[in-house]
Amino acid sequence: MALEWEQIIVDSADPVALGRWWAEALGWVVVDETEEIIEIRPEPDRMPGLLFVPVPEGKTSKNRLHPDFRPDDQEAEVARLLALGARRAPGVQEKQHWVTLLDPEGNEFCVLAERQS
Repeated sequence: MALEWEQIIVDSADPVALGRWWAEALGWVVVDETEEIIEIRPEPDRMPGLLFVPVPEGKTSKNRLHPDFRPDDQEAEVARLLALGARRAPGVQEKQHWVTLLDPEGNEFCVLAERQS
């Protein structure tokens, strides 16, 4: 039996806007979009993807699952994401090897420092 990772579902107040934001942040492409949902992937035929769907309730607590990203230049990537509309997460410890940010709907994600050799 084979199990293929197809996508992660992201609950959202405004799925299309949030999906477009993540597509821009990740440099991914939109592979499906309606008035209520949007799916993005690294490339049209490459998985896994992210599927943004509407939910009536808002986010109420810390994510149980969040992505970590390791760019070539952490400082430049944090600045780019902040310019796109991300925010720094409140109450995060300073001087860590990661920066915790929030997407436009408040979902946490981390931008890690460069790997140490």
